[in-house]
Amino acid sequence: MTEKSKGSALILGIFILCGLAALGYLLGGAALKVKSMERSVKVKGLSEREFPADIVIWPIQFIVADNDLQNIYKTLEQNTSDIRTFLTDHKINAADISSNPPAITDKSAQRYGNSAPAQFRYTAVQTVTVYSKNIKTVRTAMGDLAELGKKGIAFNREDYEARPEYIFTRLNEIKPEMIEEATRKARDVALKFAQDSNSKLGKIKRASQGQFSINARDKSTPYMKRIRVVSTVEYYLSD
Repeated sequence: MTEKSKGSALILGIFILCGLAALGYLLGGAALKVKSMERSVKVKGLSEREFPADIVIWPIQFIVADNDLQNIYKTLEQNTSDIRTFLTDHKINAADISSNPPAITDKSAQRYGNSAPAQFRYTAVQTVTVYSKNIKTVRTAMGDLAELGKKGIAFNREDYEARPEYIFTRLNEIKPEMIEEATRKARDVALKFAQDSNSKLGKIKRASQGQFSINARDKSTPYMKRIRVVSTVEYYLSD
């Protein structure tokens, strides 16, 4: 290689080295800038409200036992009729009352080796169901159900399926307002954090909305519903 070629190669090498150094500086500055933009804070905001339920489902379940199958059906019909009359007398709409076919068990066919005879061969479970939007009226009837017990109707209150159920159906009406409140509370928390850390709150980096939950306020007032939602929001921070 000639002296001239060696000089050209040296100059080229110096230019390449300077270019790489400049590129590294620029990339380093860009990396620092990106890193500073990655500073963020993740916060949660809660919105919680209480509303009365708007639908009640009340299964009235009773039990009949007898050794004569015909008597079983007669008693079932009479008890069902008495319950319907009781409900309509308490201002419950007849269209809101329905009844399912009875479930009848023959004890003689289900002894499974037990030689002791059952007191009654047949037992039947019948359910009369109230599905109503007039919760106050239905709850008044619930309090007076003992009137039917005095007539000899044996109610089954232990079965989980026989417990009243209260439903809240207006969630779509309150969703927007509750989401707005949860997001606003999350931003308030983020602003406080930014202020305490001598930072400025930037744009939203990402956000997610939790599922709405609807639960009874407590065991004593299952007809009052507590609705809650939590929004999670992550904000950028800057100096």
